[in-house]
Amino acid sequence: MGTLLVITGPTGVGKTELTLRVAEAYGCPIVSADSRQIYREIPIGTAAPTATELERVKHYFVGTKSVREDYNAGMYERDALEVLEKLAGAVSDRDVKTRVPKEVFAILTGGSMLYIDAVCKGFDDIPAVRADVREKVRQDYAEKGLEWLQNEVERLDKAYWETVDRQNPQRLMHCLEVTLSAGEPYSHFRREAQTKRSFGIVKVGLERPREELYERINRRVDAMMEAGLEEEARTVYPLRELNSLQTVGYRELFDYFDGKTTREEAIRLIKQNSRHYAKRQMTWFRADKTIHWLDANMTYEEQMAHISTWLRDAVMQQEQR
Repeated sequence: MGTLLVITGPTGVGKTELTLRVAEAYGCPIVSADSRQIYREIPIGTAAPTATELERVKHYFVGTKSVREDYNAGMYERDALEVLEKLAGAVSDRDVKTRVPKEVFAILTGGSMLYIDAVCKGFDDIPAVRADVREKVRQDYAEKGLEWLQNEVERLDKAYWETVDRQNPQRLMHCLEVTLSAGEPYSHFRREAQTKRSFGIVKVGLERPREELYERINRRVDAMMEAGLEEEARTVYPLRELNSLQTVGYRELFDYFDGKTTREEAIRLIKQNSRHYAKRQMTWFRADKTIHWLDANMTYEEQMAHISTWLRDAVMQQEQR
């Protein structure tokens, strides 16, 4: 059957290097679960794997779509499962007790909560949105702005408000549209029971002390600006209304290009909004009791010892069922 190892955690925590080393140790590919790294035009602002990192380990779903293409978690679930089923099918059916590393057929990694859940739990069965409701919500947003939209989502669905990207009007409008169409909060339709997969799943979450994480995020934003984030954002600026570009790092720079703020303020807001996003990620991940938490400050050898133990325990539990 094989096991899918999931390595997740907030932005800036250090998932990339750990995942690369673990994948090299287990001789398996990496499947990205990052909703923005999938777009080829914006590698700097999404901290996509470098050419050197892509050479080290085979990756899936990195730079495979254009920002012009519509893509969502439901589509990702379909595409990722197709890849994962093929990879799992190639796993040898040998003694898993002595060959746990060989039983890890892929590593799923990223910080996009919906993408992780889509693969591990199955995507939510969201009710259809009424056309009149969608039109009314979008008209109200156009007239009343983002603050109105934020207030409505917080009022009608506090659970979703705690985890959503509050600066992303597309996600906020979708929540409001579903809530008003269905007559109950959008968060109620999140899947509680995990959809059964043909492979085992072991989740590992990487964590750091908050202040340390926030400082790493600040430094990473500075490094992105030095690497050419501003120039990258200018290349996609004509497409700024696309949903794929409604994300931290681009919205702030678009406002700077529009003359709404200064360059220095844009950089400060990118750091601030990245920290806020990391906090929402941790809120979401902490609610998942199946995640094994790993200290990012441990040595690699210590981390691998924990991961190996969790994998072996999972295999033994599968055998006993």
